Amino acid sequence: VIVNRHLLRVREMATRHFSASSPEDPAELGSGDETFYLEQVTIDDDDDDEYEYEGVELEDDDLTDEGEEDLDQALRTLKLKQGMAVDHAPPPPERPEMQERPEVVDDFIRNFLRKVGLHHTLDSFQREWYALQQEGKLKEEDVGSVPDVYLRNQYLRDEVKVMKEKVEKMEAIANKARSTWDKFRKERDFHKMHHKRVVQEKNKLVTDLKRLKNHYAEYEPTLGAMRKKYEAAMKEKMMMKLERDRLKAKVGALEAQVSQLEAIGSAAELEEVTTRPRPRQTGAMLPRQPRPNPYIGLSEEPRAVEAFSLQTTSSAHAVGVAAVTHHPTKQIIATASDDCSWKMWTVPAGELVMSGEGHTDWLSSIEFHPHGSHLATGSGDCTVKLWDFRTASCSATFSDHTQAVWDVAWHDLGDFLVSASMDHTAKLWDTVAGKCKATFRGHVDSINSVCFQPFSENLCTGSGDKTVSLWDCRTALCIQTFYGHVNAVSSVAFSHRGDRVASTDADGVVKLWDVRKVTEFCQIYAGPHPANHCAFDRTGSILAVASDDGTVKVFNTETAASESLEERAGAHLSDLRGHDEPVQSLCFEPNTNGTSSRAPLTRPTASGSEVQVAVVGVIAAPVSCSAVDSE
Repeated sequence: VIVNRHLLRVREMATRHFSASSPEDPAELGSGDETFYLEQVTIDDDDDDEYEYEGVELEDDDLTDEGEEDLDQALRTLKLKQGMAVDHAPPPPERPEMQERPEVVDDFIRNFLRKVGLHHTLDSFQREWYALQQEGKLKEEDVGSVPDVYLRNQYLRDEVKVMKEKVEKMEAIANKARSTWDKFRKERDFHKMHHKRVVQEKNKLVTDLKRLKNHYAEYEPTLGAMRKKYEAAMKEKMMMKLERDRLKAKVGALEAQVSQLEAIGSAAELEEVTTRPRPRQTGAMLPRQPRPNPYIGLSEEPRAVEAFSLQTTSSAHAVGVAAVTHHPTKQIIATASDDCSWKMWTVPAGELVMSGEGHTDWLSSIEFHPHGSHLATGSGDCTVKLWDFRTASCSATFSDHTQAVWDVAWHDLGDFLVSASMDHTAKLWDTVAGKCKATFRGHVDSINSVCFQPFSENLCTGSGDKTVSLWDCRTALCIQTFYGHVNAVSSVAFSHRGDRVASTDADGVVKLWDVRKVTEFCQIYAGPHPANHCAFDRTGSILAVASDDGTVKVFNTETAASESLEERAGAHLSDLRGHDEPVQSLCFEPNTNGTSSRAPLTRPTASGSEVQVAVVGVIAAPVSCSAVDSE
């Protein structure tokens, strides 16, 4: 049936072709081209096709384009093979515009059955449909086009399906956007509440600041006036006390001379009196009157710093040396070390004289008795020990401190010893009674250094709270506090005349204070490394500073207080080098007769486990020690 339909279409095309290309004159029909006929052939499915087809070899000229061959081109090819004249091919007709034609009912059903895969039903439908069509039982309305409503419904269903997919995608995007918006909204509310809380706290702080500012403005004038009155009163008090001490010293000296002139007795009796053992007292008493200071009237030229030179280096201890001191009358020095021991050495030979052990922790300080008969040591085990050279043993142990002891110092009479501790206190010990006589409280940080004002009952302390304080040993009260350091005070030292005190701090700043005027005398910069210790010579004009850079810096205090910048620049006299590590302690050799000695004098220095000594011909040089040297 399908073949019949195709043959009918081919016949129609051939008829149109011959009607267009044949001449209108009948005579030309007989004498011109041949006439071609088409024969209708019916092919049954049951017929057996036993005809054997022979293969035809195609020549190159017979090959045509890859496109589909139409009827006109097939006819022209046939004529060329038979040797007939061939008219030129007419120009290709214009392609008609494609118009959408409605689908007929049978095609609609056929397409539907093919789409769902009902092939047997499709064959049955075609047989019955063509049978009815041949018999003429089908009407025109039965074989017409499919109503548009079905096509429209199918189109709408497809469109609805596509729109549903888009709606689902849009819903997913909308849900994601909704969750993001909820998150942003919560964050906005949180930041808004935080901002409101911050604004409230800010307003509260501003109100408190205004109230405090007004309160401070009310008290500032009163505090300023009271401060001025207090400073004036303290200056007057200090001046009166100094004048009183000076007059008492003169009276005491005159009385001593009178008593010596009136004394009766032979030299033997005097010797017996002086050598007679003193009866043991229940406790020593601080003198009520100051002693005359022999250094006040001493006139001596400043030290020749250029003569200082390194003479001897001794390996004193296995670990660092923390402190060094010189015997008051002999060429002997004593060193204290972190190995919990102390040693005595001859200078400049560096021979070991004596050593002592008894502390359970590192030693921080060491000091000879003014008469040279005892030795006092302070340690990190919170104790102060007295060592008797006659018995070669520890004669007393003071353990009232609750933290490490940093420094010790003897009173010039030798009956009292003061110690400075990390527990913010300094204690005055009665060595005769073996007990604490007074405790000095007032600092708010560790007391790092302590020393007595020469030939008086006043002592000076330097603390980690950046202050220097003067104390009266008889009342245990603070006389004066000096402010000016911006870092912890590491050491304090009085000049031999007792009118100036030097203090060093961890910034390398050295300040000299005038005790009589209660003011700062001058400031010396020995930085940038920390200044660990300082000491005056006998004249009070030369100040040696132990620096953390491994040097001993020597300054002229009179030049440092000059108003001229050029003179102040020349205050730094020299740097004594020899240590490889920070210098922790130094001291000048004392001179008992108060005059220059022709005997060789020493400048010991302690650095780590080494002690260095400089020998000078006519003057005394400083002794220093360092903490970490291995020599």
